[in-house]
Amino acid sequence: MVRLEQVVKTYRQGAREISALDGVTLAVARREFVAVMGPSGSGKSTLLHLIGGLDMATSGEVWVDERALSCMSDDEVTIFRRRHVGFVFQFFNLLPTLTAEENVAFPLLLDGRRRRDVMPRVARALERVGLADRRTHRPDELSGGEAQRVAVARALVTEPLLLLADEPTGNLDSKTGGEVLGLVRDACRALGTTVVMVTHDARAAAVAGRTITLVDGQVVSGDGPVAPAGEP
Repeated sequence: MVRLEQVVKTYRQGAREISALDGVTLAVARREFVAVMGPSGSGKSTLLHLIGGLDMATSGEVWVDERALSCMSDDEVTIFRRRHVGFVFQFFNLLPTLTAEENVAFPLLLDGRRRRDVMPRVARALERVGLADRRTHRPDELSGGEAQRVAVARALVTEPLLLLADEPTGNLDSKTGGEVLGLVRDACRALGTTVVMVTHDARAAAVAGRTITLVDGQVVSGDGPVAPAGEP
């Protein structure tokens, strides 16, 4: 589902060149749930951004669903990401003026879908995360756990091939974080969605089927054989 081959990502900071990823090669199987761990500055978020097409590699190649991202135009990457990749972030990234159901509907409406076709899918997505009764509430009327559930529903409403989660429990207490991760795991199994999650939390990583560890922009463990989600 996801494959990286000798991926390098560097940034310029004045006269200095900063290496974020240094020759990363790894694969994630379809339907697998993978956690990515490592110290701050190890390249975890950079890896996620490259897989999601939010940034491009300096060299090497990233494939998602057998498509090389470097061979796609900016517009093609944008459309591919909108239709096939869901994102969940630490700070929810909900639009504050929209209700829960409007936030969840947003990616589908942005893709040109008709509202009357979108709303039944939105209702199912909110029901999946246990928030059918909070659909008319705005983000400031929700708890942190509820806001993250809305973010999960928004990420999954397109029924994406791939879900990318960047510290999804980082702003939640351990009990609420565990509940959110359980929802992500169960929903993605039901939809057949592949998950790549960046986390500092070993308890969160334990929900995944495999953990990849990055240090100084290189994979130091976890790049071995893969199995679909739910298999040993």
